[in-house]
Amino acid sequence: MKKLVVLSGSGLSAESGIQTFRDMGGLWEQYDITEVASPHAWETNRQVVLDFYNQRRKQLFECRPNTAHYALAELEESFEVSIITQNVDDLHERAGSSNVLHLHGELKKARSTIDPHLIYEMDHWELKEGDLCEKGSQLRPHIVWFGESVDAIAEAAEIAATADIFLVIGTSLSVYPAAGLIEFVPAAVPVFIIDPGSPAYISSPNIEVLKHKATSGMEILKEKLEKLRE
Repeated sequence: MKKLVVLSGSGLSAESGIQTFRDMGGLWEQYDITEVASPHAWETNRQVVLDFYNQRRKQLFECRPNTAHYALAELEESFEVSIITQNVDDLHERAGSSNVLHLHGELKKARSTIDPHLIYEMDHWELKEGDLCEKGSQLRPHIVWFGESVDAIAEAAEIAATADIFLVIGTSLSVYPAAGLIEFVPAAVPVFIIDPGSPAYISSPNIEVLKHKATSGMEILKEKLEKLRE
């Protein structure tokens, strides 16, 4: 069974109604989003940060996976599928994908501010001031903020290097370090990019771009992948 490695981004979840940072126009209420999503903001304006992620989390509880999420999950019947996602939602998992690596954290989880290994599943949308970990410290969103290291990138690069087929979906390959993962894919491996815009990539005979949204692009891709099965 061939190994299909998928790099997914916000364009995939946008079709489920989840706003991207770009959709928000760069501002959240009167705050710059890059400031809201930062360690500095957490230290200086904690309630604003909590409110921002509470609203995003509440929206996520109301959203559902779309047909592209389900199509990726169904590919596990024919391929060994590993998904590397820039998205902080759980729509891949809810669609049935069983092997998902989140580069930028997970919105439905909270973690301790003194012990990053203490991570808690959330079954509700609101994280409040005074919600504490078992060691007595305030819980924060389990999100990689601007200015923080993407610790999962090394594991993601190792996964990309094992690909027999590599798929980029819903991302323009402009956000690093995730965009650099395509450089770890072996040279002869076929690469498919599904994005309606103009993704950034170095042209290669092995790269095929499908200028479609995620849902319609996956319908086309499924036929192409059938020809690449063992």
